[in-house]
Amino acid sequence: MENCNQTSTDFILLGLFPSSRIGLFLFTLIVLIFLMALFGNLSMILLIFLDTHLHTPMYFLLSQLSLMDLTYISTIVPKMAYNFLCGKKSISFIGCGIQSFFFLTIAGTEGLLLASMAYDRYVAICFPLHYPIKITRQVCVLMITGSWIMGSINSCAHTAYALQIPYCKSRAINHFFCDVPAMLTLACMDTWIYEYTVFVSTTVFLLLPFIGIALSYSRVLHAVYRMNSADGKKKAYSTCSTHLTVVTFYYAPFVYTYLRPRSLRSPTEDKVLAVFYTILTPMFNPIIYSLRNKEVMGALRRVIHRTCCVKM
Repeated sequence: MENCNQTSTDFILLGLFPSSRIGLFLFTLIVLIFLMALFGNLSMILLIFLDTHLHTPMYFLLSQLSLMDLTYISTIVPKMAYNFLCGKKSISFIGCGIQSFFFLTIAGTEGLLLASMAYDRYVAICFPLHYPIKITRQVCVLMITGSWIMGSINSCAHTAYALQIPYCKSRAINHFFCDVPAMLTLACMDTWIYEYTVFVSTTVFLLLPFIGIALSYSRVLHAVYRMNSADGKKKAYSTCSTHLTVVTFYYAPFVYTYLRPRSLRSPTEDKVLAVFYTILTPMFNPIIYSLRNKEVMGALRRVIHRTCCVKM
């Protein structure tokens, strides 16, 4: 069943889980991770919406990150779980295009959003007096809207290319979702031009934002080091380390995967790395931002207290 004939329009996702007890264990683990990510990101969005103390540009951006992570993992895991439970591996041609579009949109948009969040912290710490003027709600909306638009345009271009090329080999994609580079290994035409565009897109949406984040945080850490207030230093270090942890988890496996030439890539390694940015990162982000953030934990206590008082 893994090799469909040429008249079939369906693709076959070879998946992540082997047909054994280990596969069942991995499936159960990923479903638990999915539920944790679902609960964590929905809770973060709801908490930021309900608590007025979190109605600031920083948390407005954070709520968008949670929304993206929610969309990210929901694009991948439900289909993977459905195929495993039903013993099927197929995905329709249109379904593959839709999954690819959402994946690429969120991938590019989140890369730009993380850079926007770094810029927010850079202005807040290095230019605190100018912060209310430079980072307004309108500026945040502009950064978020720009990220979504650029991510969507990039995704449309890549998805349209993947859907219009001829596939004359096996329809079996050696991945657990419709990753365009994995799909192109099945094409019966030379795709070197597209591989170059992947390199350009990865550089624009991931590498350049990562370099910008690294440069901004070098300035931030220098500014923090010169602070006189011990409490201010502690709070700034906590905020910066939290964001840098999230950035590293997201950018490192992505850049390593998509900037390598095809000759140096292996399907198994690509799938393992993809688990980090499609499944683990959406789970870790709300945990990192809540457990290491006193403002979020304080808001959680206030919301719980208000809820208990209303019930009484």
